[in-house]
Amino acid sequence: MTRIAVPTMHCGHCKAKIENALLEADGGAELSFDMEAREVEVDSTLDVSEIIATVKGAGYEASQIG
Repeated sequence: MTRIAVPTMHCGHCKAKIENALLEADGGAELSFDMEAREVEVDSTLDVSEIIATVKGAGYEASQIG
């Protein structure tokens, strides 16, 4: 499980855009969003750099937590 900080994620539209991008990159990914903390937990076959690149490609800043 990878935890990603997404400081510019603040609404349902942001969540949907990030979710769609990650699921397009890995259709079997499991995602959990914490909108208040602006974090996403990702269980995926993608490595951390690919996850971050995917979120950034969707238009959001992202960094690994921990």
